[in-house]
Amino acid sequence: MMLKRLFDIVAAGLALVVLSPILCMVGGAVRLTSPGPVFYRQTRVGRGRGLFKIVKFRSMVTDAEDSEPLVTSKDDCRITPIGRFLRRTKLDELPELWNVLVGDMSIVGPRPEVPRYVEHYSPEWERVFDVRPGITDLATLQFRDEELVLKHAHDREQIYLQVVVPIKMRLALEYINRRSFMLDLKIILLTLWGITFGRLVGRPEDILAKDAIEQIRSLNSR
Repeated sequence: MMLKRLFDIVAAGLALVVLSPILCMVGGAVRLTSPGPVFYRQTRVGRGRGLFKIVKFRSMVTDAEDSEPLVTSKDDCRITPIGRFLRRTKLDELPELWNVLVGDMSIVGPRPEVPRYVEHYSPEWERVFDVRPGITDLATLQFRDEELVLKHAHDREQIYLQVVVPIKMRLALEYINRRSFMLDLKIILLTLWGITFGRLVGRPEDILAKDAIEQIRSLNSR
């Protein structure tokens, strides 16, 4: 997919240049409002099961990973005040454009997971490692407010593995089966639309993965 890689390089490079003032402002806000580094780096599993460091603006307190769980919910006390805004607007993910530029990721592709959760993958999910992971994909559109979905869970990590991951993998495999340049453009446009206008339409539950929320509530009641 040479066209896809060329598009990634051009789009990520232009975006980093055009958005550089915003990147500087966000970085300054993170630095001034919370002690610790501006960027957060975490090991993720990429194409061919290779490991790489994903780069984000730090949205949680320093050394947040030292406490459990790795997944977060909307009311997680480890998230900083500015971090809540960055997560809500997805500004924390802008540095991932660097991962795209250097070839770790693509703009569109299955979201990369941490090794700890990849260990629980079923054999039929192995195909997700045939492509570069991405900043956005079909699962991103459905779980735009994943933290709000997980707010319903008593055991966030267990629910994430039992409910959320299988849905994400199903959507990732659907993307791999259907992937094309036009589908990538559609996902990018829907992602931008969702970030910009999604919260103006209906209640959060109306635009989330309702089936995931229902499964979570069912598991909680057992």
